[in-house]
Amino acid sequence: MLLFTFVMDESPKHPKEKKNRNINIDETLFKRIGANDMEALEELYHLTERTLYAYILSIVKNHDETLDLMQDTYIKIMSSAHLYKPMGKPLAWMFTIARNLHISKIRKVNKEVNMESQEIADDLRFSYVTDSEDKIVLETALNILSEEERQIILLYAVSGFKHREIAESLGLKLSTTLSKYNRALKKIRVHLSEGREGHER
Repeated sequence: MLLFTFVMDESPKHPKEKKNRNINIDETLFKRIGANDMEALEELYHLTERTLYAYILSIVKNHDETLDLMQDTYIKIMSSAHLYKPMGKPLAWMFTIARNLHISKIRKVNKEVNMESQEIADDLRFSYVTDSEDKIVLETALNILSEEERQIILLYAVSGFKHREIAESLGLKLSTTLSKYNRALKKIRVHLSEGREGHER
């Protein structure tokens, strides 16, 4: 119930039992990956898989498609790593690859992404969200928040990113990130509260 507790707390902080994940990516990993060093790719994967999952899920809003796009992203990283220029923002580079692959896929199948409500089946298992109430919170976030709000909430709640790290990774000002974060939390709380009141009537 980490997500549920996190969202419904009026002064949300990282739950004590959730470790804060500070991701320190050695940018020389990309040079090694570019030289076909599979150990470097594996190291990058273990460092970033949870964060990349949260980011991609905020875009595609579907677990299976998220896993597919994650795989495509790491494959693209493998083939493009030799082009990486160290600038201190490796996650932003990875996010850009994921987003571009998603856009390319949409264009390829020549259809628009349906940004309306998308049900998450009760038996659908998220890699990092297993509690039933947490799934309700996640479904709410995917359905009612803007894409940017989803990215901020999921990177904070699922990946344990600090607001400063989220701002840097998404290319936003810290003040903008904080504002969107607080607005998104309020939307989720209101939606969940209204849902509970409806059941109690």
